Amino acid sequence: MKGDLFSNEHMVQPAVAPGMTVENAKCIRYTVNGEMLARQGAMISYRGNLQFERKGQGVGGMLKRAVTGEGLPLMAVRGQGEAWFAHEAQNCFIVDVEPGDEFTVNGRNVLCFDSTLSYRIATVKGAGMTGGGLFNSVFTGHGKLGLVCEGNPLVIPVSPQYPVYVDTDAIVGWTAGLQTSLHRSQSIGSMLRGGSGEAVQLLLQGQGYVVVRPSEATPHKAGQH
Repeated sequence: MKGDLFSNEHMVQPAVAPGMTVENAKCIRYTVNGEMLARQGAMISYRGNLQFERKGQGVGGMLKRAVTGEGLPLMAVRGQGEAWFAHEAQNCFIVDVEPGDEFTVNGRNVLCFDSTLSYRIATVKGAGMTGGGLFNSVFTGHGKLGLVCEGNPLVIPVSPQYPVYVDTDAIVGWTAGLQTSLHRSQSIGSMLRGGSGEAVQLLLQGQGYVVVRPSEATPHKAGQH
């Protein structure tokens, strides 16, 4: 076969390393030798001797539908082989979590991760149930975390001199060392996203980085679980 479709740009090449790698801007490849974890429904192709097991609600399982529109069930992938993961053609990125690191991420942005990582559900202090992304998963340990984001994310440095305010629907995650709280502003409420009245942002203070996606929250799709 000939043509642009069969060019090296689209052709899958042999794996050069075990574990997680970015196949292209929209897809992550995982060379499995043992076990890894992924978002249910995110596997788009695989080869080799792999088994898939539903893991219940997993990351984001404590999220209520009123907040996110859906939880984030996980699956375990075990065996030897290769699997490719993607979600709605969103852009894919890999975060290396090292011992002592702590990365807080919105469950809707999690695609897959090494089984060596641990996670727990945390809430933004004082946030209650008032907006999207205020229940998050905190990853620790040593391993790789695959994320998806609508568009190219913004990574904004946060310092004691320059705290950062983020739309609660746009937050992807943030690094350790940052304190979070809700900031309400009536004065700019009518200017944000065509809204009116009181605007609410997530205030991050301290020393670290916050990751923001360049889009508003995706509306819940009928029939999606």
